[in-house]
Amino acid sequence: MEIRESLCLTPAEVSEVACDSSWSQKLVLEKLRMEDLPKGYRPNVGVCILNSDNQIYVASRLNVPGAWQMPQGGIEDDEDPKSAAFRELQEETGIVSAEIIAEVPHWLTYDFPPSVKAKVNRLWGGEWNGQAQKWFLMRFTGNESEINSSSGVKDTEFSEWKWTSPAEVIEQAVDYKRPVYDEVIRTFMPYLNSKPEK
Repeated sequence: MEIRESLCLTPAEVSEVACDSSWSQKLVLEKLRMEDLPKGYRPNVGVCILNSDNQIYVASRLNVPGAWQMPQGGIEDDEDPKSAAFRELQEETGIVSAEIIAEVPHWLTYDFPPSVKAKVNRLWGGEWNGQAQKWFLMRFTGNESEINSSSGVKDTEFSEWKWTSPAEVIEQAVDYKRPVYDEVIRTFMPYLNSKPEK
């Protein structure tokens, strides 16, 4: 019962922990990840998705002309970060053909500028200083005809998309997200520099 209290496991989860060690390891890791969430930051995921040439997908925001970003979005209640990453990827890009290659092992945070903070807190109904993100590196395994940033799953947020270099991803991000993008790219650089599989 000590495990249950420290990780907030339900009785059903405690029972499964006792019966399935591989399931329990995954469960414990996911619970610990969410417990590590920095206070005052909205839980969020980000996806750095590569094509077969190791270029990165970015899209241009409708409400911030000239700002390009990788797919990202909030983690819903009772949703683990990996599930949220696949859901957000599909909602923002239409992509369903993807596999996880790696992930940043800890939360990365950025603070909202005052004007953005007031707007998003009204929109989300919270008091967030910024966002805490779990970042995943994925490989796109489908055909480009699958990509549709106005797929209708979610309100359209983007005007256009492209594949680009790691340097441009950082360069073309909004200022307050740039330090996080820099750390994401540095963490994933061994994969970005490796020879893509054809």
